[in-house]
Amino acid sequence: MQILKNLFQTGGDLNGLTFDQPNALWNDGNSYVLKTRIGLLMFDCGCGDTLDQIFTNMKYWGLNPDDIKYCLLTHPHLDHAGGALLLKRKGVKIIAIKETADAVAAGDERCAGYLYHKKFNTVQVDYTVVDGQQLNILDTEITVGHYPGHSMGCTAYSFRHENKNIVVSGDIIGTLLAGDFGWDGSFDFDKKTYTESLRRFAKLDPDIMLPGHGLIYFHKPQWRIEDALNSALIQWR
Repeated sequence: MQILKNLFQTGGDLNGLTFDQPNALWNDGNSYVLKTRIGLLMFDCGCGDTLDQIFTNMKYWGLNPDDIKYCLLTHPHLDHAGGALLLKRKGVKIIAIKETADAVAAGDERCAGYLYHKKFNTVQVDYTVVDGQQLNILDTEITVGHYPGHSMGCTAYSFRHENKNIVVSGDIIGTLLAGDFGWDGSFDFDKKTYTESLRRFAKLDPDIMLPGHGLIYFHKPQWRIEDALNSALIQWR
């Protein structure tokens, strides 16, 4: 599904782009692809079992899966990072913050395989990034933001594209489209840390937010973040 010129959503079971199991609507997180003149950047890669579906979606839009050079992970949960090992075997370089890199290397409960009744396929991240780091990947300037809470590895990636400020938020913001935060059942979930992350995240004010599940926020995504912050302050203090 094309979001903007050369920017696509390629996976995600909530809106039917991919499908994993019956009655399991959160098994496959959203994945996105940015096309550049020298290759493709991918953000998250789904649960792994849907990677062929993601590739089929890419081909429909004229994107060659063999042109994926990097995959940036938003956090280690299986529905977002489960396909990382398969991508790495195809020569794709995996990028993540240290907390996510440690989790996917261990494949332990931080990857939340128990939620999906699946085993996480461990993978070694190729490049570890840190909060505030400015990346230049395939001629694209990307800012790394660490916003732990939903998991300790939650990461947002911000970049400029088609004269708009884009942020790939992962599960920092949840899936109910109005003032909700990400799932709170992770082993490393932390209410206080998450609330502070939402406070910082609300300062970004992007034009478009690409979430970890569900529909894309094209209009005032900051309002959704502020609503989630308000809900956290009410429920978690």
